[in-house]
Amino acid sequence: MLADMESFFASVEVVKDPSLRGKPVAVCGDPERRHGVVLAATKEAKAYGIKTGMVAGECARLCPGIVFVRPHMQDYINVSLKITEILGTFTDRIAPYSIDEQFLDMTGCQKLFGPPEKMAGLIIKKVKEETGINCRVGIGENPLQAKMACDRFAKKNKDGFFRLSHENYAYYTWPLPIRDLFGVGFRMERNFFNIGIRTIGHLAALPREDLKRRWGVNGEVLWLNAHGIDYSTIEPWGDAKGSRKSVGHSVTLPRDYRTREEIQIVLLEITEEVCRRARKLGKVGRVVNVYCRGADFELTTGFSKQIRMSEPTAITMDVYANVLKIFNAYWDCRPVRALGVALSGLMDFREIQLSLVDQKEKKIAFSKAMDYIRNRHGLTSLFRLSSLAPGGLLFDRANKIGGHEA
Repeated sequence: MLADMESFFASVEVVKDPSLRGKPVAVCGDPERRHGVVLAATKEAKAYGIKTGMVAGECARLCPGIVFVRPHMQDYINVSLKITEILGTFTDRIAPYSIDEQFLDMTGCQKLFGPPEKMAGLIIKKVKEETGINCRVGIGENPLQAKMACDRFAKKNKDGFFRLSHENYAYYTWPLPIRDLFGVGFRMERNFFNIGIRTIGHLAALPREDLKRRWGVNGEVLWLNAHGIDYSTIEPWGDAKGSRKSVGHSVTLPRDYRTREEIQIVLLEITEEVCRRARKLGKVGRVVNVYCRGADFELTTGFSKQIRMSEPTAITMDVYANVLKIFNAYWDCRPVRALGVALSGLMDFREIQLSLVDQKEKKIAFSKAMDYIRNRHGLTSLFRLSSLAPGGLLFDRANKIGGHEA
């Protein structure tokens, strides 16, 4: 199953302040600045066309009576952890997917709670009673089916749950537009449109090998998704930590960043944070990915590209050199609104080969010293001079959670 909380941030705010109930509410930052990008909206606000990612000015134009609420990230974290505890009364096999979505493996729980639909109803009821949050549940024979059932059907079902299986997957999903398939983004949708694929069924009808030949592993995975096939399993969160596959960090910028110099400052700050997290885990990475989203919310632009580094590392400036290589190769010089960096292909730090030629040992020692000082005295106790330049976000975000006030 996939348990998803309805308009999570907005729902938490409504529970905290019942006077907001029934009103069009949008959770965002300071509407006077960019920080007015919507993080969540109530169903009353969505009825006016308000969407996540929309700027405050556009929201006010669509809905003059909209109520803006500043985000309180610590409250959302606390409620999310409470929901995890509630779900833990049904199964010990829980894997958080995001702050408001959690996968549950309910295999063998029928003898305790009844058939899947009854289990889903019990989960929805208990979450509502103990937190005041509306929960929707997707049911499937694998995580993909549960995700598709939740996102495409349970959210529109008055009961709050929906069940997909290998028997009915094609009937319900194949008529859906191709963008509704899990894993299909704006660019892939455009690629599919160019070869006449408009629905999930169109994709499912193509030979698997053709998709693999054209788009590699990603094409094959999307073909499997179109057929409801998913070989992944639900690993409890605690068990998954030791086999973590990547470390990443991303930010939504406080305004449109237009110059290469400003963007590179933020990329360095993000890379620093990613490498710090990797070192904290005792890991180094082989592959670096850079994500960049354009400032136009109506027409999605940007890229997500990765390269394999010559050797695994978690040294900031070594990773940053590759980050710049990717960014300079793919940035279209249009204004940017979001940036991200991820390090994957992780391996244990003790497995890397040291070298005296490039002073790797000195770099590692320097990184550890910086980490030690920051861990004791805070992220801003030791910083790169570039963070003081226009565009730097380190000091603005240092005491925030998820980029927002706690």
